[in-house]
Amino acid sequence: MKVSVFRKEHFNCAHRLHNPLWSEEKNQKVFGKCNNPNYHGHNYNLIVELKGEIDPDTGYVYDMKLLSDLIKEEVLNKFDHKNLNLDTEEFKELNPTAENISVVIWQKLRRKIENKFELKVKLYETERNFVEYDGN
Repeated sequence: MKVSVFRKEHFNCAHRLHNPLWSEEKNQKVFGKCNNPNYHGHNYNLIVELKGEIDPDTGYVYDMKLLSDLIKEEVLNKFDHKNLNLDTEEFKELNPTAENISVVIWQKLRRKIENKFELKVKLYETERNFVEYDGN
């Protein structure tokens, strides 16, 4: 019997969507306002889902305090109130789209969470725009 548990977090950061291999015109055409050379920001909502068996000793799938601490350490402390393009190693060479941010977050968490748990990351860039990544 597998059960999913969820942790929701929030962080704010700035970024610029830009492909350095393209001309300014092509970047502007593809990314529009998101290509602003002075950057722009979002208030991201992150939902992390873990699915696994209930531990008969604790009654937990996963200790939510441990999950909260892990998200704080691996995501919030590194990305919150940062310019992703300038302030983070993860996005020095990687375009910080919502898709890429979700994959990076998933990879950071996957390294710290046992493989017996299924892991899914849902990242809301706006109320209406969100992405989901489960490692596949």
